[in-house]
Amino acid sequence: MTDFASPPANPAAIPAATVILAREGPGGVPEFLVVQRGENLAFAGGALVFPGGRVDAADIRIARDPALASGFDGLTDVDAAARVTCAREALEETGVLLTDGPAPDPVALAQARALLAAGPDSAESVGFAGMLGAMAHRVDAGRFIPFARWEPPAAAAIARRFDTRFYLADAGRSASAAITPDGFEAKALRWATAAAVLAEYEAGTAAMVFPTWCNMHRLAQYQSLTGLFDRVSAQAAPYVQPAFVTIDGEPWLTIPEGIDYPVTRDRVNNLRRE
Repeated sequence: MTDFASPPANPAAIPAATVILAREGPGGVPEFLVVQRGENLAFAGGALVFPGGRVDAADIRIARDPALASGFDGLTDVDAAARVTCAREALEETGVLLTDGPAPDPVALAQARALLAAGPDSAESVGFAGMLGAMAHRVDAGRFIPFARWEPPAAAAIARRFDTRFYLADAGRSASAAITPDGFEAKALRWATAAAVLAEYEAGTAAMVFPTWCNMHRLAQYQSLTGLFDRVSAQAAPYVQPAFVTIDGEPWLTIPEGIDYPVTRDRVNNLRRE
């Protein structure tokens, strides 16, 4: 099972996880589930993102419980917990259930999702664990393929530093097909190709933070699900910490070359700050 490159984590960073849900679109070109965040959110309000959120302390307890999870042996605690976070946040934000088990009752699933959204953040993992047990579902670690780990540059003037692990997941294995935004973290949802989202960004009709923008460029390289999943599965997920540099007297934000990202820099003046 591929894993992440593992440099020391910044102790000030908040562990987070994001899931890139992919499906085959018209002509076989991959489409991705894109979330527009609520305008009033403190982080990336109104921007286009992938589903995700903070890793809860209790997520690791789900990962290590064989009644609730499978395939987690051999994973570090932070990687294991982050994969559970992906499943939990995908359900809460989008209604997509990325767990294995009997066909869920739609009414019971909707009620469980509502309870996750209504409770305090600190109780989400406990509620998710209870939902899994009641539905006889388990989180399968192998469903979530490490894609990249992003951490802000130490010099970045941002209010919240998130050490975020991104995972790729096949939406065709979802136990629930209908998608609906939760109305808070997710204002709107849609399936779109990476190229279409980038075109909206260039036209000024969509906003993205730098990591999402770079990841969209990486995803846009692939014209089939098979090509995308084969490539990502074959390599360790890169650790990406952008750096500020000066080019021709102008400040830029850059990421390393040679890690499957075709676009590796943007002018600081173009960036959205959080």
